Amino acid sequence: MIKRKIINDPVFGFINIPNDFVYELICHPNLQRLNRIRQLGLAPFVYPGAQHTRFHHSIGAMFLMDEALKTLREKGHIVTEEEYNGALAAILMHDIGHGPFSHVLEHTLVTNIHHEALSLLMMERMNREWQGALQTAIDIFTDRYPKAFLHQLVSGQLDVDRLDYLRRDSFFTGVSEGNIGSARIIKMLNLKDERLVVESKGIYSIENFLMSRRLMYWQVYLHKTAVAAEKMMINTLRRARLLSLRGEQLFASPSLSYFLQNDPHLDDFKDDGEALTRFMELDDNDIWTALKVWSSHPDTVLSVLSEAMVNRRLFRIEISEQPFEEERTEMLKKRFAEKYRISQQEAACFISSDNLSTDMYSEKDDSIDILYKDGSVKDISRASDMLNIELLSKKVVKYYFAYLRE
Repeated sequence: MIKRKIINDPVFGFINIPNDFVYELICHPNLQRLNRIRQLGLAPFVYPGAQHTRFHHSIGAMFLMDEALKTLREKGHIVTEEEYNGALAAILMHDIGHGPFSHVLEHTLVTNIHHEALSLLMMERMNREWQGALQTAIDIFTDRYPKAFLHQLVSGQLDVDRLDYLRRDSFFTGVSEGNIGSARIIKMLNLKDERLVVESKGIYSIENFLMSRRLMYWQVYLHKTAVAAEKMMINTLRRARLLSLRGEQLFASPSLSYFLQNDPHLDDFKDDGEALTRFMELDDNDIWTALKVWSSHPDTVLSVLSEAMVNRRLFRIEISEQPFEEERTEMLKKRFAEKYRISQQEAACFISSDNLSTDMYSEKDDSIDILYKDGSVKDISRASDMLNIELLSKKVVKYYFAYLRE
């Protein structure tokens, strides 16, 4: 056995690494890469304290998975050592397919490929390296393992992923509304027909969890300034890629250059293709280093956007419940074209307009079930006498109009 390994986590305190298998997985380059990818992408422009990484989050989620499995074992449910290690490995690896700024990348350099698909491909490559030792983790991650509750703990309405990121993001942003009672929720977990349920005395903690998640989305994840920064980054990378595809040799790391000069599809990532190797090398540092150099590039659009990103002169953004008129876009394109002596097509890079939407809870997706003492089970939407579940499950759509500050 290894000497006892402990991580001092600012959110949960001391976290024990339970065995050699988990320790070696944490040390793998694909996990260590997450140390170089911030959890909240561009949100530090709004909340400067939000410097925590996806590695922090993965370790925290592993801790909560460990606690959840201990709780279930204490209540008489069988979780074998193989299932225990598999579940810890699955949650540790669940985010390895995220790239720098996550969803920004999905709209620019790695299009039409969800990060979960990349996570799975990276897991499969690691499994080959480890002679099949990660197969149980992969089966749990893909919901192919017979015990469905293990997948629910990794990816569901009440998974340890969400239980960690709400607590962690609340802590580092200082937005207290996200400080959910994760310890109590975990102590209230149980199983009914191999499905995850919450004992009825934990119902108020679930209500708080759902409301906190809604508040965190609009205060942090979809904060208008963070959205403005994201849209600006998207337009910057799109401009860089357009120039690269035209033959312009932009300064970039080899991994970033690959994605600027190519448009890989999912098949290019399979079978240990170059796309996957390059993706595994990519992190936040590649993007920020390139932006600093691009700030003085001769291309006006690229240099203006890059310099503004580096020095936090972000798009001005307006939010409305109604779509913005197209005439305003045309007027701004004309104004920017004249000011910077560029075409109106190029001036469009200084504008972004679309919509934001979110729905916090859907019973059809994966319900949160409440278990009563008589053995009956109700979905939280019917069990709660406090939550306005119709409001909570209603899809909210807001329109934004973002443009370069003059």
